[in-house]
Amino acid sequence: MKIVLIHGQNHKGSTYHIGRSIADKIEGKNEITEFFLPRDLEHFCLGCYKCIEDVAACPFYSEKKVIIDAMDAADILIFTTPTYCMHVSAPLKAFFDLTFDMWMAHRPKKSMFSKKAVIVSTSAGASPKSAMKDVQDALFYMGVPEIIKYGLAVQAMNWDGVSAEKKAVIDRKTSAVAKKLSSGKKPSVGIKTRFMFGIMGMLQKKGWNSSPVETEYWKGNGWLDGKKPWK
Repeated sequence: MKIVLIHGQNHKGSTYHIGRSIADKIEGKNEITEFFLPRDLEHFCLGCYKCIEDVAACPFYSEKKVIIDAMDAADILIFTTPTYCMHVSAPLKAFFDLTFDMWMAHRPKKSMFSKKAVIVSTSAGASPKSAMKDVQDALFYMGVPEIIKYGLAVQAMNWDGVSAEKKAVIDRKTSAVAKKLSSGKKPSVGIKTRFMFGIMGMLQKKGWNSSPVETEYWKGNGWLDGKKPWK
């Protein structure tokens, strides 16, 4: 399987180690690719909307395309982000801002509807739930059908400071997540995703979209004539 890890930080802290542990424990001869933000994409969305008309017109297209192409080819996506100020890291938020044109409201990628994804977040003390929800929301609107979340307060500023007891718990949990991902079972698209896709299709038919380019994209995929990206 092809596994892509997208890290919302450059350093290899607690969140990185947990995400990488999951990837390494997935059974089989896997191809693992990693990206670090902001190292591999250091830009913020300018709000120019050029991507709505032409995805390649984004000023940062060549850089983000490398990551998007890897995501496109992957079977499993793993996103890691430390919890900063109760939410996702700024570099990972910037990445999702730069890929908003891939949401169901615009031009979703068919490949996303067959992905499995994992979200990992750690915090020093507060709950990482808000940070994970930021990532979960973005992946849902991209169409990813199966999302596993694992977050915890490590009560430490770095991986070396995490207690042996917590590391034992982390080892068991990452093994359980990896085992689930190793099954090879195709993810099933749920009712919520089907409903949202249907709503977005209705908006495209009525012309209540951002651009005629999007409608042509939906028509070209046959999605306005009953076809679905998960079939």
